[in-house]
Amino acid sequence: MPKKFIQRIMPSHDSVRASNAMKIFGKLLHDANLWHLNRRSAAGAFAVGLFCAFIPVPFQMVLAAALAIPFRVNLPLSVALVWVTNPITMPVIFYVCYLVGNSLIGSPEQQFHFELSWQWLATSIATIGPAFLLGCLILGTVACIAGYFTISLLWRQSVVSAWQARKARMLAALKQRRD
Repeated sequence: MPKKFIQRIMPSHDSVRASNAMKIFGKLLHDANLWHLNRRSAAGAFAVGLFCAFIPVPFQMVLAAALAIPFRVNLPLSVALVWVTNPITMPVIFYVCYLVGNSLIGSPEQQFHFELSWQWLATSIATIGPAFLLGCLILGTVACIAGYFTISLLWRQSVVSAWQARKARMLAALKQRRD
């Protein structure tokens, strides 16, 4: 069940290879293991993709691809999962990251007023940056671990259910033959 669902939502190999951002990886994208979908590659892809989703940098998809290659996990799934933080969810997720980091550091909560200027960016990095980055690292790690074990568990449960259903069908067929 998870394999069929994941294959339905996953982008095609050709679309990922054709992406301009992915061309920097060249022949590394031709490794067949990056495109296989099994329990290990799917769980690893969830770990890589969810971790990269919490890293506050532009080009998170390229970062996910760069990590998927050495870890030899499913590349399209890793790249697709960074969209957990999209323009709609990003403000909420990153604010929670800031709150988590701020509570761990123990500093008072800073007022946040957005301005589109370099001075605002430099000031924000100095004041809220450490708490925000720590929160991103902590929540990224938690999401990475939770995603890996959740997908591993769901995949295993799906395989066990399929085997049990197969066994029940075989026993029913045997019983029908005897009768």
